[in-house]
Amino acid sequence: MKGSRRAVVLGLVLTLASCRKGKEEAPAPLSPTPAEAPAPGTPSTQPHTPPPDMQRALSSIAPLVESVKAAVVNVEVRDAAPSSPQDAPWDGEEMPFGAPFGGPREDAPQQGLGSGFVVDARGLVLTNNHVVEGATQIRVQFPDGKEMDAKVLGRDPLTDVAVLKLQGDVKGLPVVRLGDSDAMRVGDWVVAIGNPFGLASSVSLGIVSAKARDIQVGPFDDFLQTDAAINPGNSGGPLFNLQGEVVGINTAIAGQGSGIGFAVPSSLVKELLPQLEKQGAVTRGWLGVAVQELTPDLGSALGVPTGKGAVVTEVNEGTPAAEAGLKPDDVIVSAGGHTIASGHTLTRTIALKAPGSTLPLTLYRGGKKQEVEVTLGTRPDLEGVASREPSPEQEESPQQRVGLSLSDMDSRLARAQGLPRAGALVTEVVPGSNAERAGLVPGMVVVEAAGEPVRRASDLARVVREAPPGESLLLRVAVPGGGRVLRALTVPKQ
Repeated sequence: MKGSRRAVVLGLVLTLASCRKGKEEAPAPLSPTPAEAPAPGTPSTQPHTPPPDMQRALSSIAPLVESVKAAVVNVEVRDAAPSSPQDAPWDGEEMPFGAPFGGPREDAPQQGLGSGFVVDARGLVLTNNHVVEGATQIRVQFPDGKEMDAKVLGRDPLTDVAVLKLQGDVKGLPVVRLGDSDAMRVGDWVVAIGNPFGLASSVSLGIVSAKARDIQVGPFDDFLQTDAAINPGNSGGPLFNLQGEVVGINTAIAGQGSGIGFAVPSSLVKELLPQLEKQGAVTRGWLGVAVQELTPDLGSALGVPTGKGAVVTEVNEGTPAAEAGLKPDDVIVSAGGHTIASGHTLTRTIALKAPGSTLPLTLYRGGKKQEVEVTLGTRPDLEGVASREPSPEQEESPQQRVGLSLSDMDSRLARAQGLPRAGALVTEVVPGSNAERAGLVPGMVVVEAAGEPVRRASDLARVVREAPPGESLLLRVAVPGGGRVLRALTVPKQ
């Protein structure tokens, strides 16, 4: 895309609520404290060393920008259809990955624009999953005008991370290095570089506003929050520290605020990168429990001498947790030597472990401290991610025909949401599709279609696939919290 077309950001690109004005004046010089100096003998991992004056005081970020901007790329995609679940409208507090900007077009391939950065001289580029999900063509452009085709090497929808492999001659590529996001402190300076609205190599300055933010867009939320200005087209771009290291991938922004952005922390990306490169996806460890936060009142009632931990509320049969002897009301306070401060912390910690690995847990049971060892299983596809993966060999899917993605019901979700245990769970509805016009939304469960019972996703998929063009299918749908409604889904004419 050239000229004005480059500014048109569609389906796969992050939409942000408002723009934050760029800073034209540098902030007052800051002198580093002794704690910020590297320990003697610590090896340097930065690909470019900023000049001494940058290390002494922040009078300008120009030297930093010059040292890293060549590795920040523009990612252009062509998508066969608007298939991303993140294209759906959002009414919540935070804008999710890839919310719409400009709206989808049903009569033409979708074109999108995002950012990325080269992290390996072999031609590996990191970006957001939502930038490239469903893409049929990917073109990467460097600041010097060089363009290269790319293919998706691996992606993880649950953390919104994707790895691309550049095609062709990759000799002499500029590279930036992933830094340590865990070492960042609230108040540390950060620099965002990307391609907002197609404006290549745009730079913004800000600070780390908060760490470990859970914004309720995924099961493993652990975002860095920043006030560095990011806009549509910045998705997938790097967030740098002042050493020129990438500490985050810019991903989302609060829809109700200005200057509240979120980035996937580099420490998490480091954990995922080897699997994404070699396997194309992430396989996660699994315990098989339901947990909730430990409150002071709960701690007192359970006889636990700590105010932080994860309370086991349910142990599913036949799971690693059941085999290890975990019980309801157990309070897990440590996993693999890492302190467990909450249920969310436990979920993330387990997910970063490899299936089959042995993990020691420290827990309180009946007020007494115990050590338990558990062998982790493989986390099931609770979010229906696998159902979103394209497969040319498969017959036409409900998503392709009516804009509807489905998965089988999960018993824990059914209990939590007051939904039936059997049925086809709606996981995605393509904006502007027949499914959206029928009033279907993610979270609904179809239990009957055209007079036939629906016990699993494949039942509904078959009914949709076999329906004649133009036919209107009567669906009986269960909604969260209980209750049933009727929906009429029209199969498009061919």
